[in-house]
Amino acid sequence: AGGGSLSAGNTAVFQVLLGLPDALLGAAWPSMYLGLGAGLSWAGMISMIISAGTVVSSLASDALTARLGPGRVTAISVGTTAAALFGFSTCTAFWQLCLWAVPYGLGAGSVDAALNNYVALHYESRHMSWLHCMWGLGASGGPVIMGWALAHSSWQSGYRIISVLQVVLTAIIIFSLPLWKKPGEETGEEIAREHRTLPQLMRVPGVPEVMAMFACYSVVETTAGMWASSYCTLQRGIDAGTAASWASLFYVGITVGRFLSGFIAMKLNDHQLINLGFVLVALGVLPILLPLGSAALVTGLVTVGLGCAPIYPCIIHETPLNFGRNLSMALTGVQMAAAYVGNVVFPPLFGLLAQYISISLYPWYLLAALVLFLHDPVFFSPFSALFHAVSAFCNAGFALAPDNMVAFREDGLVCTVICICIVLGGIGFGVLRECLGILSRGRLAP
Repeated sequence: AGGGSLSAGNTAVFQVLLGLPDALLGAAWPSMYLGLGAGLSWAGMISMIISAGTVVSSLASDALTARLGPGRVTAISVGTTAAALFGFSTCTAFWQLCLWAVPYGLGAGSVDAALNNYVALHYESRHMSWLHCMWGLGASGGPVIMGWALAHSSWQSGYRIISVLQVVLTAIIIFSLPLWKKPGEETGEEIAREHRTLPQLMRVPGVPEVMAMFACYSVVETTAGMWASSYCTLQRGIDAGTAASWASLFYVGITVGRFLSGFIAMKLNDHQLINLGFVLVALGVLPILLPLGSAALVTGLVTVGLGCAPIYPCIIHETPLNFGRNLSMALTGVQMAAAYVGNVVFPPLFGLLAQYISISLYPWYLLAALVLFLHDPVFFSPFSALFHAVSAFCNAGFALAPDNMVAFREDGLVCTVICICIVLGGIGFGVLRECLGILSRGRLAP
């Protein structure tokens, strides 16, 4: 596994416990906001404060890690998060949540950057996927714990339980500090880390594109997980406890997807796994959007989670390869910051849309974020993706790339999507109209 002295088992435990708080706010908010005198959209404000803190700590993670080492940075960050979660459990007013959201965010950013960079440097792609699978296990367990707390006590109890578990994680990390190694220590190879300013990093080829990808991806993942419970409750009429458990199915999808991605990574590279995730997210949003019943809703949430599964770990794992090991820590922090900038702006924006227009916009919002999700500068930009989809649907044979589609001849995913578009276009609009009629009305169109 190319491993450092800190084993994959240690980091797996860390990831499980680190994932527990990430979905709590979305799961608990339908039961929280009325008692706190808040509005439905105000959850977006809490998310915005947390994300702003993570942006600051992510950008500072390179300097902190260089000075203290990844182990100490992780321990301090998790301890700060534990204190903030306990503070959440004591809140009786919305403004108190806002105050405790500040240390929550400051703790979350540094630990993400430090631990992800450590794994990217010391382990292979499949290990990165499996370790992020452990995070998904924790993120899936968080709403389950909160659902249990809502059924037997209150949302404050849910936050208190997770806080205690974070204290346990802090103790584990402190005792494991001798196992943490700096890059190159386990092989005796010294890696000269470069410290550059943010403007200097932005001039590195490929960095702006990767940051845009992270920002758009974070919109999909955060909005899908945070507002799933509210969508189920307010749009589909499901009780709060059941909705909290259903929201956890999104994270179940991420967890299972990352477990499977570890095996698929033995056959596909990171680039191909990211493409596969993109397609699965698009397919998963459709059952959430269409009025096909509760089973379809659950299937859609799980499928969106499956699609999100490989994207985050694959981009992170490619960082040392794409930009060099000497810049990996700095760029991991910058990528984390870009993701949290997306969290600052877009989930709160959806909160406003849900409150003042309709929560039914939830699947449409996910689709809009997906359109903005830039991956390949030729094929997956919004205009280029639309152009090639229409060209294939019409069987026109036109492409924007200088070599037509030759560059994608060995990409099974792209070729499959193109073939599906050609077949659908060849079937004809009349047949498609009949199929849509069956889906929407349960019978043939007149």
